[in-house]
Amino acid sequence: MNLLLFTAADRLGDGRIRIADHRLQHLVQVLGAGVGDQLRVGELGGLGGTGRLLEISPAQAVLAVTLDTAPPPKLPLRLVLALPRPKMLRRILRTVAELGVAELHLIHSFRVEKSYWQTPALRPETLRGYLLQGLEQSRDTVLPALQCHRRFKPFVEDVLPGLASGRRALLAHPGDYPPCPRGLRQDTLLVIGPEGGFIPYEVEHLAAAGCEIVSLGPRILRVENALSTLLGRLF
Repeated sequence: MNLLLFTAADRLGDGRIRIADHRLQHLVQVLGAGVGDQLRVGELGGLGGTGRLLEISPAQAVLAVTLDTAPPPKLPLRLVLALPRPKMLRRILRTVAELGVAELHLIHSFRVEKSYWQTPALRPETLRGYLLQGLEQSRDTVLPALQCHRRFKPFVEDVLPGLASGRRALLAHPGDYPPCPRGLRQDTLLVIGPEGGFIPYEVEHLAAAGCEIVSLGPRILRVENALSTLLGRLF
């Protein structure tokens, strides 16, 4: 935890906050924090700054906070991602938050097993927890916007054109396509499929919605590796 995130519910008034959950355990067991220590803190959705530990016990920690630092800027990116396997979802969501993706859309595709949509990992509180871990790692305070779309065709026909409007829309797909561009400075929409890519029917519909098909080369990467590689090249 590189940042102690808190919300309005943690405020005591007079510039103080109270922590009494898993964050307290981290302060005690991992950081070994004591009275007088200075910690990096941030208010979820707001500013970051420093917190001075006023008291700490097995029941609670109280900190005096000073907030004076804006969160790091988000990437100018809307990311569309075929729903990954549940075991991979946590890592990918953490990466999305760590790297500063502004908006994420999880979608269905032919190679996404329908059972993936039944995983407890898609519960709102669980998704939020994964994203918060990424914010804590990167010292960010602003959650990415997240939406789930369980049907491919309504998404690509009714939603995607609006998402792509005014942006450069890219579909990363294996095959003999132009290489992924580097160092973009414009608003971008990036679509990443499941491992092995989208089926031809889906590629045709994505292209018809305005997506430019690009490639990372002949190797087939795991989704989590493709995501990091693509964002590194693009931004």
